[in-house]
Order: sequence, then C-alpha cells, then structure tokens
Amino acid sequence: MNFGSICQQCKEPLQLDASLIDLAPSTYDMIVGTLPTSPRSIRHASEAQNLAQLPSPSSVKSAWQRSKGVTSSSKVSSTLSPRAQGKKPQLSPLPNESFVLLQDSVVREVPPPNPPKGQQPFRNISAKQDSVQSPPQAEPDHTNPSPLSHHLRSTARLFNLLSAHTDVDHPLCAECTQILLGTLQRQLEETKKERDGYLAFEKEIKREREREGQTVSKEEAYRKIEKLKNEEQLAIEQLQLAEREREQLDEELRLLDQDQRALELEEAEFWKSHNDLTLTSERQSAQLASIKAAYAADAASLEKLERTNVYNDAFCIGHDGVFGTINGLRLGRVPGAPVEWAEINAAWGQTLLLLYTIARKVDYTFEHYRLIPMGSFSRIEKTSGDKANYELYGSGDLHLGRLLHNRRFDIAMVAFLDCLKQLIDHVRSQDSSVDFPHEIVKDKIGEVSVKLQFNQEESWTRSLRHVLLALKICLKWATNGVNG
Repeated sequence: MNFGSICQQCKEPLQLDASLIDLAPSTYDMIVGTLPTSPRSIRHASEAQNLAQLPSPSSVKSAWQRSKGVTSSSKVSSTLSPRAQGKKPQLSPLPNESFVLLQDSVVREVPPPNPPKGQQPFRNISAKQDSVQSPPQAEPDHTNPSPLSHHLRSTARLFNLLSAHTDVDHPLCAECTQILLGTLQRQLEETKKERDGYLAFEKEIKREREREGQTVSKEEAYRKIEKLKNEEQLAIEQLQLAEREREQLDEELRLLDQDQRALELEEAEFWKSHNDLTLTSERQSAQLASIKAAYAADAASLEKLERTNVYNDAFCIGHDGVFGTINGLRLGRVPGAPVEWAEINAAWGQTLLLLYTIARKVDYTFEHYRLIPMGSFSRIEKTSGDKANYELYGSGDLHLGRLLHNRRFDIAMVAFLDCLKQLIDHVRSQDSSVDFPHEIVKDKIGEVSVKLQFNQEESWTRSLRHVLLALKICLKWATNGVNG
C-alpha cells in the first residue's frame, strides 16, 4: 500500500487529499459504478462484432469464440498478480435508489482509537521515499482493522480499479494529470479529424453507388453502341485523310528544310566576311586611337618639359628672416641667430656650383679665375699672375692660423664677387633690359663689403643676400631669356 504515496509517472512523493482518506462507502460505490469498461472488454466486443460480419458458418464462429475466450481468460489470470486479482471490483448497483448499500467493512466492529502496544502507528501517506524503504513491520490484524488502515486499503483498492479500467497507472500528481489531460485532448481532436474523413469518404461511396444504380435499358445501350461505331468509322476516315495531308506537308517541309539550309550557309558566309571586315576596321580604329593618344601624351609631356625649369628645383634661392638661403641653407651670421660654419660652408658650395652652372649654360668662361665646386670645401683657382688656390669656406676653430685662413677666405669671396661681376656684364651685353638692383665695385656689392675680417656680421650677411639675389636674376635670364 505504500506505492499509493508515489506518482506512478514521475515517481515523486504525493500527499493524498483528505477526501480520499475519509472516502465514504457510498461514494466509493458511486466511483466504481461510473468507471468505463476496461479496454480488454472493448477489444473483445469489437472482435465479436467483426466476427459476426464475416460470411462464415455459425459452427466455425462459435468454435473460434470458445477458443478465444479460453485464451483471454488464461492471459488475464497470468498477467494479474494474486493480490490484484483479489482486488478486482465487484459489480454493484448504482446509488440511484433512495437507500445506500454499505459494505461489510463498515458493519464490522470499530477498533479502539489507540493502537495496541508494540505496534507502530501508520505514517502519513505523504511521507518521503526513505520512509517507504524502512524495515518491514508486523502486518496489522485484518480481522479487526483500525479506521485509518481501512481507509488506506479502500484508497489503494480504488487506485487498483482505476488502473485496471484505464490505460494509465494511478495515482498521479497534479502536473502529470495536466500533461495527461493535454495528451487526451490532442488524441480527441485527431480522432475527430479522422472521423470527419471517414464520413466524407462514406458520403463519396454512397454517391458513387447511386450513380452506378442508374442503369439504362438494353435497346438504348444497343443504340449507343451503334452510334459510337458510326462515330468511330467517321473518325477513322478523318484520320486517314489527315495522314495523307500530313505526308504531303512532310514532303513540303523537307523541301523547305533544304532551302533553309542553303540560305543558312549563305548567311553564315556573309556574316563571316562581315565579321572579318568589322574586326579589321576595329583593329585599325584602335591603332589610330592609340597613335593619337600617344601623340597627345607626348605633346603634353613635351610642353610640360619645355615649361619645366630644373634649375629652380636644383637651386632654390629664398630667405629666412635676415638670411639669404639656397636649398634651405642659410648664408651668413648674426649675433642673435648664430649659424654653424658647416651650414655656411655648404651654402657657399651650392652658391659656387650655381655660378659655375650658369656660366656653362650661357657658354661663358671667366677671366683670371677657374671655379672648383667641391661642396663644403669648394675653392677658386687663380689662373693668371701669381697662381694660387683660395678656399671658399671658413672655420670657427680657435688657433693661431685662423687669421691667415680668414684672409684666404676673404680673398676667395672677393674672387667670387669678381666672377659674378663678369657674368652680370655678359648678361647686360646680351640683354640690356635685365636690371640688377645692386652694383658690384671691387669687394662691395650694394655698398656692402663681402669680406668677413674687420666687418660686422650683419653687414656681411646683407652682402651675401645681395649676392644670392644677383645669382637668381642671372639664373632666370639663363633659363627663360634670350639664351633659354
């Protein structure tokens, strides 16, 4: 009886409702009387109905029923346990009358409320699973049961009856009951759809039988057959005529196919020659377009090159404050912004290279001097009189020979100024419209000396700026003027 405290689907412990524990005998009989017929009896009834519809002799049907009854009874007795067989329900009349039929268990003498000594009181039906696995205790006396054990046996017997008359084992918890109800609802809907399909099929069968029942007479059938034969003969004649026409059309079609193939060959030859001419024309057009594009590109490149002045890119003359610059190198020194001698020497090397390049471009040779551009260590060589080399670079080292070196540096700058004056005179002789803002007189340009000794650094820097301006005018005339 302990199995009643566990759900037969999810195996979770249950606590039975108080109405099941205090179930009255009349209520119990009412529940038993309203139970549906067991599935086995339904199957036996359906088998008996099917047997009655078979067109077999009655002796064969009765023999089959007797053998089937013996087999089913043996199966039932073998499947049920003795305990379950003892708890099979007894048929009882429904409580529709004005009296209530009481069972024998109610008429028995009610035992005392307290259990006898040495016996363990029965635990609640909602105990946990570990209480189910407790050691077995002594069986209570069924001849004189207590009210609690009597109600528990009635509940267990009710669950056995429910399990025997349905396809589901009882008891069930609330969640499993809801799942079962949902499954049964879906089965009901599917059964309804299947029933509707069978009804529709039955109606269709009935309509077919009604149509088949409408038979015609023999004379009318003969007339229809004769009419159909006449129609068949007419159709055969029409078919023969259509066959002859088809043969004529096939011959005409064959001749047309031959003409079409000849025309297709001529068309193919025409299109082949047309495609060859088109390809040749397109090839020549592409070559002409390519030549025109190359000519336009070369003309544009030539015009760009004619306008390009590489000397301006190679010798970029500008200014940075009070300093004149060539290619970003400052030429000169002022007290407020000291310039390293390495930068000054590099600027003098670029300046000497510019003067040498302009002279070569205009094909002019300096008198008495030869320029030797060597970067930061450029020199000017005197070719007449006492021949000597003068260094066009200075030094900031403090040593005894500094005065002598500065004197040679001043001589080199005066020689450079003399060469610049010769070039300016040559430019003026070629083009009198060229205007130079500063005149060169001996060691001065624009009334400022280019010597470093015994001169202020601001004046020396201004004279070097005038030198760069004169070189820029000469470069512009050499590239864009008469000799350009």
